[in-house]
Amino acid sequence: MRAVLSAFRRGEWRTSLDTAALPGAAGSGYGLALVPEIVSHADRGWWDSTRAELPPFTGRRELLLAAVELFSRGRVFVGGLGEQDADDFRALVWETAGLPGPLVDRWCALLRDGLLKRGGGPAPDDLLSLVALPGNTFTCLDSVLDQAERSGAVWVRPSRREPYSAARLVAALLAVGWPAARIGLYPTGRRGLHGLLKRTDRQTVYGGAGLAASVRGSPALTLHGPGRGCALVPADMPVEQAVVWLLPLVAGDSGRFCTNVRAVICTDRRQSSALAVPLAAALDALPPAPGGPDWPLTVFREPEAAHRALRSVHDRMRPGDRMLTRRDPIALVDGSPCVLPRLVLLQEHVRECVQEYECHPLVGHEVPFPFAAALHAAPDAVRALTAESLFVHRPAE
Repeated sequence: MRAVLSAFRRGEWRTSLDTAALPGAAGSGYGLALVPEIVSHADRGWWDSTRAELPPFTGRRELLLAAVELFSRGRVFVGGLGEQDADDFRALVWETAGLPGPLVDRWCALLRDGLLKRGGGPAPDDLLSLVALPGNTFTCLDSVLDQAERSGAVWVRPSRREPYSAARLVAALLAVGWPAARIGLYPTGRRGLHGLLKRTDRQTVYGGAGLAASVRGSPALTLHGPGRGCALVPADMPVEQAVVWLLPLVAGDSGRFCTNVRAVICTDRRQSSALAVPLAAALDALPPAPGGPDWPLTVFREPEAAHRALRSVHDRMRPGDRMLTRRDPIALVDGSPCVLPRLVLLQEHVRECVQEYECHPLVGHEVPFPFAAALHAAPDAVRALTAESLFVHRPAE
């Protein structure tokens, strides 16, 4: 392999006999050192014996701000990769995860702004926290910052689809003086994740519906599953105004946030059709070029993952549903597939009961590219629709 990203445990960057190949452009040859469950079990014992000897730790917020600045713009040492500056990082996540530079810049700014806006949290405790990250966006590193500020130590379980941002944040924390014993990077498979859940005191886990169902049950667990974002379009909202409002909600952040709109809900059949056609045209106009300044799109470095995500939309369509976006669904960018935005107009009218909403598998369906279903619903059904969504968007007054 060209380079194997190390784990960080017991205060050091460490290799492993267990490794996994990472996605990337053809021939990239990157790998990831995996931490077996037996090792994380032993490391929990090491932490229990170490924490009593650690000196008091103050000034955490200042160190976090310095680390985020270094993460965004600076030069750090990452185990297995060596010295890495900001341009190296952007080139790496483009080559391996298909994240374009403008999107990386935006997500770095969101991390920094979120930390600056955060109020005072609870007094730090001695608990060992776990943050298990998703692969769709590294803005969820915000949870690592939160747990680092409030916990005795935090172990980070990165996504195997994109572990580099987590490793870079760990490296940035170390570079600004974060105590090495208080931070860990524990790449694992699914079985290893369950081991980490058992051996930590507090857990924050991100993932799709399948992962969410498999990790429920811990009283100390905060689970971030599918957001099923929706937008409620007022009946009197002009179509042109609605399209301008909806476009960034569907296409922003390449459709990878749990807050992105997946269902556009209208209370009138004519409105849903009249709105969906120009919205689809606006989505079709978004360029697949990675340097686009407005709503850049990501590419898939695993071609089968791109086709699988696209099939998940088409397989859920029902007779009478209409795919309104007209372009070929996949464009090749830098030799890899970019799944272009998709908009489906649903035939089914949601009436009064949530069961009718739940039975259409496209409503709330989440994929790692911009996708939404437009539908009309009886006014009495809107409450049932929004009850299933964690993020309900309404136009500003």
